[in-house]
Amino acid sequence: MPTTPCKARKLLKQGKAKVVKREPFTIQLLYATGETKQDITLGIDAGSKFIGVSATTEKQELFSAEVELRNDIVQLLSERRQYRRSRRYRKTRYRKPRFFNRVRSKNKGWLAPSVENKIQTHLKIISKIHEILPISKIIIEVASFDIQKIKNPNIEGVEYQQGEQLGFWNVREYVLWRDNHTCQICKGKSKDKRLNVHHIESRQTGGNAPNNLITLCETCHNKYHKGELKVKLKRGQSFKDAAFMGIMRWTFYNKLKNIYPNVELTYGYITKNTRITHKLHKSHRIDALCISGNPKAKQLDYWYYIKQVRKHNRQIHKANILKGGRRKLNQAPYLVKGFRLFDKVKYKGQECFIFARRSSGYFDLRKLDGTVIHRSANCKDLKLISKAKTLLWERRFLMKLDYFLNKIVTVEIDRPKGTLHKGTVYPVNYGFIPGVPAEDGEDVDVYILGEDNTLKKGSYYLCRIIALIQREGDETKLIGCKPFDADDYSEEQIEKAVRFREQKYTHQLIMGE
Repeated sequence: MPTTPCKARKLLKQGKAKVVKREPFTIQLLYATGETKQDITLGIDAGSKFIGVSATTEKQELFSAEVELRNDIVQLLSERRQYRRSRRYRKTRYRKPRFFNRVRSKNKGWLAPSVENKIQTHLKIISKIHEILPISKIIIEVASFDIQKIKNPNIEGVEYQQGEQLGFWNVREYVLWRDNHTCQICKGKSKDKRLNVHHIESRQTGGNAPNNLITLCETCHNKYHKGELKVKLKRGQSFKDAAFMGIMRWTFYNKLKNIYPNVELTYGYITKNTRITHKLHKSHRIDALCISGNPKAKQLDYWYYIKQVRKHNRQIHKANILKGGRRKLNQAPYLVKGFRLFDKVKYKGQECFIFARRSSGYFDLRKLDGTVIHRSANCKDLKLISKAKTLLWERRFLMKLDYFLNKIVTVEIDRPKGTLHKGTVYPVNYGFIPGVPAEDGEDVDVYILGEDNTLKKGSYYLCRIIALIQREGDETKLIGCKPFDADDYSEEQIEKAVRFREQKYTHQLIMGE
């Protein structure tokens, strides 16, 4: 069970415990203790891009994390298929196709690699938490999406069996009929009767769904691909994430039941009701806290951001052919000056990760959210903390934002005065404090009052924080003014200045002294 840093330090110093893991920092006692255990519930907010994790007792939260999943597998498989087909065309031109020699035809219950990887990551995260905490119950939130109902809210009964493509031979015939056999760019003005069905997004990204296809005449199609036509084509609504959740939910649940004894399901509408009832803000880890059934538990003042990365790149050669028909090697050395890609290192007191290496010994260092620590840091200034793994762990602290009241801070301007954003014109300058997270994990936003000039986007501005706005069930916003502005702003003045945006939210204004 969790203990305090002070007690852990004493146990290690006295030789009564040993370090088992660094992330999360875990020690194991070297002497016998009682078998008493607390009831710990693990809440899992399953998703296609992020996983929310929270382990709680009735009184306190013991572990909190958000996991970012890989979303590059579809693209990598598409590239591999392209290289394979090109190679076979060059090397074995008359090779017979083997249509029945495929995995999906041999194995029942086969899942696409991208889906399988995400399910395995869910299981891996739960397994890692089980290694450090005696979990007594697991509760998973799954989602059931009725995609036909989303497309047509009035659908019912037998209409579910009569989709939009009913009566058509294939997707191409349906798209031509839908577009009235007319080019959707020139509307038939080119007089070209040859029609093509064009992918708005590439096939690997958008697939062959009808809302990703559009009818173009041969003339417009060729001009578009040559870059002679500057037309912005927008595809219809994508249901990729909804389809993933529909595929994975029962597979994930059944696999989990085979491993652990006490597994339960819950649904999104229950989680939302719990979150709103207890006035909690929206994030994956907070959803997991609500899923665990203990929303009143005392929250930790820190949480873990975990990012899943690629482990190996087995591509041997670059795709481009050099002079003499040579191909440049794609494989990087295993170690460069003793370091691997994604090693966690300490540089001038900051913990970060190696995102790129140079043979000269100068590395690109970043945080997991992409914040650049140094573009070209000397390897001699680095201290290795932990070797690269498929799951990268970063500890993030929840800073109490009232600390900034009456303090002078540096704000990066994001929306200058007069900016139109989501149908709203900003009458004041608006930015954020880099590196200071709000409750949703994003950098905390600041309204800047009293500055008549329109500040440049991306520029930095010094201001004094005079108040903060706490939205109900949402993140906190800060109110700033000129550093040495003699005017004392009243609550009425501040409310009037930010009403253009804050009127949509139930909030509380907290003034500095």
